[in-house]
Amino acid sequence: MAARLSSPAETPHPSPERTFRRRVTWVVWCAGLAVLVATNVLHRQDQSSDPASPAAAAPAHSHSPAPASSASNDRPAAKHLPRAEPTRLRIPKISVDAPFTDLAIDATGKLEAPPANDTNLVGWYAKGVSPGEVGTAVIAGHVDTKTSAAVFAGLENLRKGDKFSVERSDGRTASFVVDSAETFAKDAFPDNRVYADTPDAEVRLITCAGTYDRTVKDYTDNLVVFAHLV
Repeated sequence: MAARLSSPAETPHPSPERTFRRRVTWVVWCAGLAVLVATNVLHRQDQSSDPASPAAAAPAHSHSPAPASSASNDRPAAKHLPRAEPTRLRIPKISVDAPFTDLAIDATGKLEAPPANDTNLVGWYAKGVSPGEVGTAVIAGHVDTKTSAAVFAGLENLRKGDKFSVERSDGRTASFVVDSAETFAKDAFPDNRVYADTPDAEVRLITCAGTYDRTVKDYTDNLVVFAHLV
């Protein structure tokens, strides 16, 4: 697991790779299987019966960047927060109250999944945007494990207007409102729409969805909740 990032209280200190446009190969884990997701553009201007896990599983696409969420163009930009590690995710509607763990991309280009033996744990891509910063923060969680339902088992029940919050290491709480909750087939995953940078502070909550295919030991779809800072 990657070392934890520093968390300045007032001014973000982005690492060199976050200060210019770069490409990161996203690989995520679903039902214990590593699946190549796509090439994710992270552009910083200012700044798993089998375990199921977070995420988008889709081949890379060569399409033009699209808006990160359909609601982005219909609202004024929200005030953003400085960089700080998330410490706890609270989603009252679906009784989520879970701590965070860092997720990193390993030497083979795979995005690590949260430990499958902990059903109440979410992960965030720690070298990406932190929840509350300008851009798209990625939060992933298991929908189930070999033994029981997991932290994001109820994620499909979120609807536009629902609220959740992320407690941060700087003592602040970032509050978000859901714009949409959408399910995508893994072989047609809209990479740019989900992962592309945004002009305001947004979050993507991601988990597996659809039917569990025992042949390939993977779910057919991914559920993505789009939300913005309020």
